[in-house]
This record gives sequence, structure tokens and C-alpha cells, in this order.
Amino acid sequence: MIYTVTLNPSIDFIVEVEDFKLNSLNRMKRDLKLPGGKGINVSRVLNRLGTVSTAIGFTGGFTGRYVEDCLKAESIRTGFVQVQEDTRINIKLKHGEETEINGLGPAISEEEAAQLIRQLEALGQDDILVLSGSVPPTLGADFYDRLISVCQEKGARFVIDTTGDALMNALQHKPLLVKPNHHELGELFGAELKDKTEVAEYGRKLLELGAQHVLVSMAGEGALLLTETDTYEANVPKGKVKNSVGAGDSMIAGFIGTWAAGGDLLEAFRTGVASGSATAFSVDLATGAEIEALRSQVHITKWN
Repeated sequence: MIYTVTLNPSIDFIVEVEDFKLNSLNRMKRDLKLPGGKGINVSRVLNRLGTVSTAIGFTGGFTGRYVEDCLKAESIRTGFVQVQEDTRINIKLKHGEETEINGLGPAISEEEAAQLIRQLEALGQDDILVLSGSVPPTLGADFYDRLISVCQEKGARFVIDTTGDALMNALQHKPLLVKPNHHELGELFGAELKDKTEVAEYGRKLLELGAQHVLVSMAGEGALLLTETDTYEANVPKGKVKNSVGAGDSMIAGFIGTWAAGGDLLEAFRTGVASGSATAFSVDLATGAEIEALRSQVHITKWN
């Protein structure tokens, strides 16, 4: 079983306004409400690829119920801990460009945090835990370390998609996969990465620090997959970019879903790239059909 963890989920309220004006009345051209959060995005794309997962984390209030109802409507298993305060709402204002206003999210008590940790006691050796996104301040900077500790005690594997110290601290525990984009990778080491060779060089530093696989997305330049022995490059399929939200999460879902099913590593890479691209070309997360339509356009080459 794949478990996805979203510590600070949201309702993503997407609002489109043709000619946005400050200090004036603006009317929506269209709007859309979606369950948000990086781990939730992974579960939604896994589901569309036919892979079962369980989405866990914290939800609260009427907004939390909305998030859970949306997931249940898609037949996605959930196991969220209920908290006292409301799940946040993030506003994505599209007006030619995109302006984001993200909510803070609820405060999480120690008892609520302990409930989530106790849920991980059910993990087994065949399970994968996907840790995605930032950690709310009330949980403490070491909260991912606490989850990883339980994961390792149970013999399960974990994937982590976050940035900064939380990612660097997790590397010593040998995550199955990390997936920074090229900007995040450079920020980890205080470097500006100018080309793919430098991206690969710094990606290998993550391997040296403990990661088993490193997947680096590079927007229009494609993606790199680094293993202990090899480096692979994939191109980007052709399409019009409509949406930047969830593309990285979709890449993780495509990769892990295929890999967990016993698929070849390169097929996992191909599906990951197709999934990320298909979401970028969609208004919401990509459908299984949209992902499948792009798989044949993804070409993988091995670096010498």
C-alpha cells in the first residue's frame, strides 16, 4: 500500500478574472474548487492511474469535510486525523498571470500529532510512505523525522518531496526517492545551476548523502533520473502549459505507482514525466487517458 501524507491540506479556490483591478469590484469569469495539498495530489493521480493509496494527514472543520468528501467521491481511501481548527483555503487568482494567496492552516496539538504517528504503526515492509510539502510550524521542524523513524521501525520505505533542512535531514535515512526541481536543487547547496551537467553534478550530491533515486524536473528542459550507477535524461512531450500546480506531485505519482507495481525503473521514469507533463497541460490534475497519450512521446537517453 502507498500512503500519502499531507500535513497542511487545503481547498484550492481557483478564480479567473479577465481584467483584475485593485480597489474596484471584480467579477469572476469562472471558478473552481479542488482538494489541495501535495500528498493529496499524489493520491489523486495514483487513483487515475489505477493504483490504490490511502491519503492521511490533518483535516478540520467544514473545509476539511469538503476535502475528504472530494476524495471519497473519487473513491480514494482516507485516514485523516480530525483537528479543532478549519482546514485552510488557498486562493489562486488568474488574471493573465497568476496570484496566489495561501492560508496559514490550523494549529495542530501534540495529541493530534500523536494520533497521526500512531496510524503509522500499521505500516508493513511492502508499504511506501510519501511525505510531501512543508511542515506546519506548530508541529515542529523535526516532525518528518518522527514519521520517518516509525516508517523505518516497521521496515517500510519512504519518498520525500520537500525542501530545505527537512529534506537534507531526511537524506541520512536513505529515502527511496527525492524529487527537487532544478531551482530547489540549487537552493539546497547555495548554487545557481546553469546547465544539465551541473544539475546532474548536484543531484549526485543527494545520492552521496543517502538518497536511493533522485528525480530532478527542469520545466521545459525535461528531467533527469539519477541512480547509484547511472544518469538518465527524458525530454518533455509537446503541449501547451495551462497549469503549474501539481505537476511535480503528478511526476511522483507516475514514478512511484509504476515502480511499486513491479515496473521497470525506466518505465517508472517515463510514466512520471508523462504524468507531470499531462497535468501541466490540464486545468486540473491529469487523467489516466491524458497521461497514457503522452507516454509514447517521452524518450529516455542514458548519459555516458
